[in-house]
Amino acid sequence: MFMLACRAYLLLICIDHYLVGGDFSLMYERVRRVRLCKRAESPEATEAICRAVDIASVWYWKQVPCLQRSAAATCLLRRHGIAAQLVIGAQCMPFRAHAWVEVEGKIVNDKPYISELYAVLDRC
Repeated sequence: MFMLACRAYLLLICIDHYLVGGDFSLMYERVRRVRLCKRAESPEATEAICRAVDIASVWYWKQVPCLQRSAAATCLLRRHGIAAQLVIGAQCMPFRAHAWVEVEGKIVNDKPYISELYAVLDRC
């Protein structure tokens, strides 16, 4: 778990670099290009990876927004052979945006009903 949390922490730093620089499109491309590793992971791996990202987020030196956390989780899941999708959604009134991760249509790093609150803008 320690090494997984360290990898998640490094991904948070990398993604933060793009977001602080105002380069959403570059961050988006980076996440989109992460290829699915061929090795198959156990069903418990998804939960362990999401937990590692949560742990890394707690130790991160500043607050980690949902986009940064979800992008890191998506990359890490794909690198472990899990077909994850970064989902970006928004709601109109009041305007809010949110990001989460889905694996086989199931939300894995947020509340299971979050997709009912936001209209999906994009899947990466």
